[in-house]
Amino acid sequence: MSRSRAARILDYVWGGWGAGASLLLLTALWEAGHGAYGTLVLPAPRDTFAALWTMSEAGKVLPAVLETSRNALGGFLAATLAGGVLGAAAGASDMMRRLLQPIATLLLGIPAIAWVVLSLLWFGGTGLAVMFTVLITTAPIVFAGTAQGVRTLDGSLRRMALAFRVPAPVLLWDVYLPHMLSYLFPALAAGLALSWKVTVMAELLSGAGGIGDGLASARVQVDTVKAMAWVLAVVGLLLAVEYLLLEPVRRHLQVWRREMPGTGAAGTGGF
Repeated sequence: MSRSRAARILDYVWGGWGAGASLLLLTALWEAGHGAYGTLVLPAPRDTFAALWTMSEAGKVLPAVLETSRNALGGFLAATLAGGVLGAAAGASDMMRRLLQPIATLLLGIPAIAWVVLSLLWFGGTGLAVMFTVLITTAPIVFAGTAQGVRTLDGSLRRMALAFRVPAPVLLWDVYLPHMLSYLFPALAAGLALSWKVTVMAELLSGAGGIGDGLASARVQVDTVKAMAWVLAVVGLLLAVEYLLLEPVRRHLQVWRREMPGTGAAGTGGF
């Protein structure tokens, strides 16, 4: 194992310790809030974990997590495809940019709750309504990142690659894709995080199953402990996506930027 690779692994592990310390601090504040306001307002962490464990043993948590993941990822993948294709068209053509940019701005300005209501009227209380809401709220974010990435492609670098007859797959993989990801990845990360929030909200209002449906049930029962247990399930899911999927990709992109000629130390800033 090379020294640079070992350093990256140690840096990743150290980042995990930092996240653990933050979670411990948040748990301490949570416990203090419970002591100040009581269980009805903010249940104790140990009671919340116990409720989550009980629901897991009863077979309620895993199906809900899978349903929410399906709705969130289905809508997010559709948004990535639609936003990516339209954003690439807008970045490559001024005419398409003038045509599509106002529409993206309009869609981004409409509150997510309005899309939830409309999707329920159009599709009913089904998973399709949830996925549509995720699609329409996250696609403009992906659109903006893709358009900016295409518009800022280095034309001189592309011409040099063509002059040296660089094969198209190499040009795409080593020139276009890394540059595009430096703009697209932050948009994808923000869109993915938003997709989980929108999914849970849409499930809560539509009764389409998933974690949101569990939160709706806890609200009806005025069961704050169970509600916090479902929130904890959402947080655990988000942390898993962040540190098992997004963080390795982010670090890989940072390494690529450090190794680009001429970037130097100033080019190592995070996204």
